[in-house]
Amino acid sequence: MTENPGEKAAVDPADAAEAATPEANTAEALERLNAELDEAREKYLRAAAEMDNLRKRSARELENARAYGIERFAGELLGVVDSLEMGVAAGAEASADALLEGGEATLRLLFASLEKFGVQQVDPVGEPFDPQLHEAMATQPSDTAEPGSVLIVVQKGYTLNGRLLRPARVIVAAEPPAAAKESEA
Repeated sequence: MTENPGEKAAVDPADAAEAATPEANTAEALERLNAELDEAREKYLRAAAEMDNLRKRSARELENARAYGIERFAGELLGVVDSLEMGVAAGAEASADALLEGGEATLRLLFASLEKFGVQQVDPVGEPFDPQLHEAMATQPSDTAEPGSVLIVVQKGYTLNGRLLRPARVIVAAEPPAAAKESEA
């Protein structure tokens, strides 16, 4: 068939479908990629918002823990405060024995409250000196105590759930002077 310049060439429908397919596929692929991009962007924004909310919530919870962490402990100590206030109020009218008895009861109440929260007393009389729990103030010769053991507790120590709060201040037993001279000879 000869082409006439004024006539349009006949287009085969199969050729037209093939020619349109690459453009159509590209447009569909672009639409699909844009949809996936929008979805990924949406997921990212949600995750970023969730992380921001989590960070804010954690900061709030940490601040509340700092502010109210000792609430139960403080509530437990209110009984001790009440007991001391009653003792002070009765002070002028009470006998020395009654005040001593009230003070001892208050001290027992305080120790019971401390123990509920894991605070233990370190009172090492007669135990071997332990630098992890004790602070040696001095040494003193002793005929009755084993050398290197705690002879006198100057100030009791305390631990909180096994962690040292304050070491016990102690005087450590040393060999008596006579034994020291015999060991030199």
